[in-house]
Amino acid sequence: MTATTTAATRATGTRFAGIDALRGFAVVQMIVYHFIYDLNFYGWLHIAMTRERPWVAWRTAIVTQFLLLVGVSLVLRHAFKPQWRDFWRRWAQIAGAAVLVSAGSWWLFQNRFIFFGILHYVAVALILVRLAVPLQRWNLALGVALLAAGFLYEDVVFNARELTWIGFATHKPATEDYVPIFPWIGVTLIGAGLGALWQRSQFAIAPALQRLNAAPPRGLVFLGTWALTTYLVHQPILLGVLWVVKKTIG
Repeated sequence: MTATTTAATRATGTRFAGIDALRGFAVVQMIVYHFIYDLNFYGWLHIAMTRERPWVAWRTAIVTQFLLLVGVSLVLRHAFKPQWRDFWRRWAQIAGAAVLVSAGSWWLFQNRFIFFGILHYVAVALILVRLAVPLQRWNLALGVALLAAGFLYEDVVFNARELTWIGFATHKPATEDYVPIFPWIGVTLIGAGLGALWQRSQFAIAPALQRLNAAPPRGLVFLGTWALTTYLVHQPILLGVLWVVKKTIG
């Protein structure tokens, strides 16, 4: 059986075990990052995670992994489930989850609530990049151009609360999670471009990765398959458990 045949066989329903494992790896990093953040929140650690470069770099790397995979997954979904009905069903789940995150963060953080975090971004990017999928590998060039625009252009006009979600603000707004359209749309488009290149080879799995795709770590596949649910429940669980510990030990 060829690599191409193996890939096609494992792609029924748009799922590749290797892709789920990669997403699961990003989920694990997210959980660890948030656990350290929560230790900081309760006062057991004292780290400026939103300012110190190693922590900012790690967060950036985690978000980059997720958003590259969003682009790749859009190509997979378009190839195997091109119907818009299927797309809108998934979009509604993510948009609804974003609303829940905003409501929960308002209760917890008040004025620093999450008004445009990663799920809000994904809800918008899914529509924009889904429309761009037919550009195929040209999304690589478009993604690089928009990524550069996001880094190089800024204007105080975009500091207004109602415009900060676009991403050209001169400083980050007061919020616990912030993933604006620019520069991150560039990352997702690059993911779509990479997905298009993969599609040109009929989603063949490179020999070096065939073993990972055939028998990936089950825990990572599970987390990658249920990434949205994990995202929604892991912080309430972590915060709740740590709160009980803090109350118990004083």
